[in-house]
Amino acid sequence: MADRTPPAGSLASAIDPTSPRFEKNMRAMAERVSQVRNEEETIREGGGAKNIESQHKKGRLTARERLALLLDPGTELFELGLYAAWGMYEEWGGAPSAGVITGLGHIHGRPFMVIANDATVKAGAFFPMTAKKVIRAQNIAIENRIPTIYLVDSAGVFLPLQEDVFPDTDDFGRGFRNNAVMSSLGIPQIAAIMGMCVAGGGYLPVMCDHVLMTEGSGLFLAGPALVQAAIGQRVSAEELGGAAMHAAISGTVDYREPKDEACLARIRSLVEKMGHRPRAPFDRTQPELPAFAAEELYGIFESDPARPYNMKEVLARIVDASRFDEYKPEYGQTLICGFARIGGHAVGIVANQKMHVQQVDEAGRKRMEFGGVIYTESAEKAARFIMDCNQNLVPLVFLHDVNGFMVGRDAEWSGIIKAGAKMVNAVSNSVVPKIAVIIGGSFGAGHYAMCGKAYDPRFVFAWPTARYAVMSGDSAASTLVEIRLKQLERGGKKLTDEEKGELYASVKQTYDEQTDPRYGAARLWIDKIVDPLDTRAALIAALEAASFNPEVKEFKVGVLQT
Repeated sequence: MADRTPPAGSLASAIDPTSPRFEKNMRAMAERVSQVRNEEETIREGGGAKNIESQHKKGRLTARERLALLLDPGTELFELGLYAAWGMYEEWGGAPSAGVITGLGHIHGRPFMVIANDATVKAGAFFPMTAKKVIRAQNIAIENRIPTIYLVDSAGVFLPLQEDVFPDTDDFGRGFRNNAVMSSLGIPQIAAIMGMCVAGGGYLPVMCDHVLMTEGSGLFLAGPALVQAAIGQRVSAEELGGAAMHAAISGTVDYREPKDEACLARIRSLVEKMGHRPRAPFDRTQPELPAFAAEELYGIFESDPARPYNMKEVLARIVDASRFDEYKPEYGQTLICGFARIGGHAVGIVANQKMHVQQVDEAGRKRMEFGGVIYTESAEKAARFIMDCNQNLVPLVFLHDVNGFMVGRDAEWSGIIKAGAKMVNAVSNSVVPKIAVIIGGSFGAGHYAMCGKAYDPRFVFAWPTARYAVMSGDSAASTLVEIRLKQLERGGKKLTDEEKGELYASVKQTYDEQTDPRYGAARLWIDKIVDPLDTRAALIAALEAASFNPEVKEFKVGVLQT
């Protein structure tokens, strides 16, 4: 085993890439990553070859073809929400990626949020998750002050599910409200109507700064059939809401373009002339590559959740030059806190340590603390560190592999609830950008304290190995089975050991499916499932996005438990 000792202030590495355990972990991670990649390729096919051909016959490009022309040559879309609606709406034939593509891309070197309806999926109709995905993209744009481009090609609300699309605060209408809010914040918005844009959906492009429209597209509150049914008027789609009418008569569109290619070229031309706004006050220097190979992450992460591993080995392959100023390294060691740079961006890191560590309490007693568990000292340390980062304008990165807070008499007597409340308070009131990466388990209140989705992280990423729930599958299955057995016993029924085993397996299977990161990504609890090799790149993209919002509110924590 080679001890690759770095200079002072940097992270060391003591892994053995030739060990059987390392190789087993490598194979397990590679298998999971391969599965995700294969599924992503299928999702990117949208509605499939037949619907792609139908789109081409209309003289229109697909959403992904449009984005390829819109973005700078040689660059790729940092796609968000790809797994949205995965495994959902099967009774309606599914809705791959919720029928809309969202992500960050560069145009003339500037970052943009792009939102493009995929007309190959149910004519771009809005399912419940479609609305939520568009709103999530808008919220990211608002939080980070990112200019936004909409490529509109949608038949409107998917009527069989209208009750779940239309009325609530995270439904269809919220998107138009966000258009107005973004405009008031000075966030540029450009919309191009490149197909159908009907009913309430017509408000989205018209509430943007620039409105473009291609020939053959339609923009109207009600289509010809509905107009005839409602008021008895017969009118063609072109006369009712075609590009020529809106350009020359209603004056609704700013630019009328003959086809998709010309429309996308016009957008690029408009972007080229935009001015520049002030940037965020966070520090950034020239980036440096980590001292150790990212490929080794596959073997470092433990495929068996019960086995420990050293989270510092993970950090050494993500942060610049593998340099890390660890905060209180000898105290509360089940949480690692410290300062580093990622892609040149200064960051504060809070990461769960999966190694078991020996701790000495105030009475001089030694005890073993379990990796992945937050103890009183860990929570106290993290709360103080998070406040330091806010005081010094340092964005925060949270790396999750947490089982939860410690339980039991000793933990309760030590004030674990007070310490946990203090950490949750600091996370809740944090004003610097927060980014969460779930690499292993993220369970219970530990998920909250580590800046789970409810605590407004700017981005949530997950490795394919992530598990995301109130407790692990084993623990949940044992608890639920015990409850079920007591219910049956009260009814006078007693199960055999075989029946108990079957019940346990059934409950665990269901629970494990719900802890899968794809399940969370389908519901937009996770923005992107990332290959561990791409963790650093994902964090750099997120930090780059965060750097465009110059506003940092005053940091206040309110009442802290002492």
